Amino acid sequence: MSGHDQGNSVRPEFDQVISRLADYVLDTDVTASAVAMQTARYCWMDTIGCGLYALKYPACTKLLGPVVPGADMRDGARVPGTAWKLEPVRAAWNIGAMVRWLDYNDTWLAAEWGHPSDNLGAILALADFQAHTSHPGLTMHDVLIAMIRAHEIQGILALDNSFNRVGLDHVLLVRVASAAVTAAMLGCSRDQIRSAVSHAWLDGSSLRTYRHAPNTGSRKSWAGGDASARGLFLALVAQRDEMGYPSALSAPHWGFQEVSFGGSPVTLSRVLGSYVMENVLFKISFPAEFHAQTAVECALQLHPVVKDRLDEIERVVLETQESGNRIINKTGPLDNPADRDHCLQYMVAVPLIFGRLTADDYEDDIAADPRVDALRARMECSENERFTREYMEPDKRAIGNSVQVFFSDGTSTERIRVDYPVGHRRRRDEGIPLLVSKFDRYLRDAIESDAADQILNLCSDQASFESCTVNEMMTLLTPR
Repeated sequence: MSGHDQGNSVRPEFDQVISRLADYVLDTDVTASAVAMQTARYCWMDTIGCGLYALKYPACTKLLGPVVPGADMRDGARVPGTAWKLEPVRAAWNIGAMVRWLDYNDTWLAAEWGHPSDNLGAILALADFQAHTSHPGLTMHDVLIAMIRAHEIQGILALDNSFNRVGLDHVLLVRVASAAVTAAMLGCSRDQIRSAVSHAWLDGSSLRTYRHAPNTGSRKSWAGGDASARGLFLALVAQRDEMGYPSALSAPHWGFQEVSFGGSPVTLSRVLGSYVMENVLFKISFPAEFHAQTAVECALQLHPVVKDRLDEIERVVLETQESGNRIINKTGPLDNPADRDHCLQYMVAVPLIFGRLTADDYEDDIAADPRVDALRARMECSENERFTREYMEPDKRAIGNSVQVFFSDGTSTERIRVDYPVGHRRRRDEGIPLLVSKFDRYLRDAIESDAADQILNLCSDQASFESCTVNEMMTLLTPR
């Protein structure tokens, strides 16, 4: 049968998942949740702070700017902390790469993992471009709405659909969420949004190869930005009435489910609202893969006890969740910072030895300290079934770890266990002041002091933040 004949065949209705995502971004009022709107403000602060912090690292900044020299635009979307003005798809790539570079932005853990604030690349780039071209009155209120929706799409899809189990990377969900949300921001019709989402599924997914030995590398730091930019690109294509593909998920033999998901259906197990933003996990204390956050906290508690007895350590016993055991339990050589910040043993060894864990601690000079690998070699890591069970319980979403150190004289430390990291909803009162301090620190490192003062003042109050125009905020974030 010719391609022309196939195109004239009867086309099915859009897959239910695709239609539900389109309906959600058009019909659901997420502003009804004051908790979600407030949390989204903190999420914006945290995400921008992470991006500005990444500008200290040449491995990140060398990738920023236009794809080819001279392709920047006078009226393009601005990249915070830089002088770049780019067409919005490329700006989305830049912002997304900055945000994810240090593995320090927010996290969502379920059957699938991911970082919903990766979507801010597409959202902020498009919002800034619209603010000085077609929608000058666009405000940060509009940005928060888009963030809540993107978080919800990515997070609810992650609840029961484990793409990592079939070797696919979670940035697939960034592309889907960014496509749906930016299509709505563009004023697309319901059918156009469905088209954008169907194209996002047709793209399939990146392999997780770059997140795992022996291939762990820096692509994992720009993969989210790449997915966010692709989602925006697909939304812009759909806005031009490019046709959609109704059974992109379910088509026999050729659809995503059969080709890439082992024949299992992609499902949405909850009504889409604002659940994910309300319960999102912030990485406040450490730039580390989230399954290790509480393990690092345990190690820091043990540092005063073991720092003068490092040569006497016989073994270190680590217990973690099944997901943590599967993806960050690593032995053997670690080749680069991207490898180290996804190694549970490394992330425990450094705080046991030095009493800290910062982004700089993944660099070669710290990794070359012989004590780090010597201590890693004495670690025993295993799954704790309770940690795994409570990790999946909707009313807990715990990320438990425990650490205990045994010495050669037969003595040991107490077993330190932490179930919820500082960035968890159950520790919001403790975590938010630390999040604000984190934002303040990285903002002032990258932005002139008077502009930083104005941004911090706007961010300190919900009403002031929401009423601030996108143009005003992005101007403040642009170095003079």
